[in-house]
Amino acid sequence: MAKHFLKVEDFGADELHLLLDESAGLKEVYRQGHHETCLTGKTAVLLFEKPSSRTRISFQVGMTQLGGSSVYIRPEDIGGLGQREPIADLTRVLNGYVDVIVARTFAHEAVTELAKYATVPVINALTDLAHPCQAMADMLTIREHCGTLEGCHLAYIGDANNVARSLAVASAALGVRFSIASPEGYAFEETFIARMQSKAGAGAVKAVTDPREAVEGADIVYTDTWTSMGQEAEKQRRIEAFSGYQVDSKLMSAAKAGAKVMHCLPAYRGLEVSDEVLESSQSIVFDQAENRLHFQRALLKYLCCS
Repeated sequence: MAKHFLKVEDFGADELHLLLDESAGLKEVYRQGHHETCLTGKTAVLLFEKPSSRTRISFQVGMTQLGGSSVYIRPEDIGGLGQREPIADLTRVLNGYVDVIVARTFAHEAVTELAKYATVPVINALTDLAHPCQAMADMLTIREHCGTLEGCHLAYIGDANNVARSLAVASAALGVRFSIASPEGYAFEETFIARMQSKAGAGAVKAVTDPREAVEGADIVYTDTWTSMGQEAEKQRRIEAFSGYQVDSKLMSAAKAGAKVMHCLPAYRGLEVSDEVLESSQSIVFDQAENRLHFQRALLKYLCCS
């Protein structure tokens, strides 16, 4: 039976640490000019309902660097998973064509149905519920800059979206202290916070409305766009709701001295983050973006070469 990666919770802490170690190892190997080709002759299909740049490029480059190839299916080619033909039918066709399915969808149920019928690994490259590849690449970045994950404090400012959810789950699994500040109406449901606290301890997970309270003593301050794809009609209402939640130099002054700033990009400068902070020496957003490639390459190897 194929192993899938649909949510961070799909893997235990030992497996997640193993993937981070493999990511770091492959990163060093490729920087030395060496290559591993365990995916020679294998093909990934990138099945995208949503357009992307980092996700698409990093998966395609990762497959190529491991010796494989990829086929990109554009949003206009599929017109929404399950609309032109049942997901079950499409998946069973793909089983005969490719060795791994990388899906970027709106509804999380779409990737779970892909996995239900797939005989090859399915990787969630983003859904409205979760963004596990982003979160784990971020954990690699945090480990590089903090030296360790255990006890490192990650503060997330903004919408409790798919990225924030996956970061919270990864933090609880890997020993990272996680705090989040969101305005009312845009926060995690209390049951989710309670579940994370039951895993990591009440003191390790905190949800508040005051951004300064969330970032106090933080090693990493993280933010994301206030308006994700599919929420464009809510943009003005969201801008008003998130007033006061910008990550700027004033907010960073409440974090630990030398704290780093992260953003999964694309960034809307002047909204969720100031240009000054994003271009400062505290910003590690481009290290973070590069690590998408290194984690996903390790994940592809783990799922397809074992």
